[in-house]
Amino acid sequence: MARWRGAGVVAAAVLALGGCTTTKEIIIDDKGVDMAAYRQDLAECRVYAEQVRTGEKVAKGAASGTVIGGAIGAITGGSRDSAARGAGVGAVSGAVKGADRGEREEAQVVKQCLRGRGYRVLN
Repeated sequence: MARWRGAGVVAAAVLALGGCTTTKEIIIDDKGVDMAAYRQDLAECRVYAEQVRTGEKVAKGAASGTVIGGAIGAITGGSRDSAARGAGVGAVSGAVKGADRGEREEAQVVKQCLRGRGYRVLN
């Protein structure tokens, strides 16, 4: 059971770290832009991005990674311990992939929101 708690801690850490930079790397053409208005619009767009269900993506990724990793561990290792290790590795790997998917979707929501408000998003 400790293995599963460890995977959950790693997944939570990935989310916490990733969430800090999800939308901070958006680049706009700021020529002629009222930066106070832009900051307000950006904050509002980030609120929309919070609707992305990143946590669900992490959980689904961890679950599918557990199944796949456990199966691979069982096939290649031939023991229950190998299956458990494979499941743990798969869970963490799946959680990281889910977090990445969620972060990319959040950034896309913010970019689309800003474009809809008339900003030229460069990246």
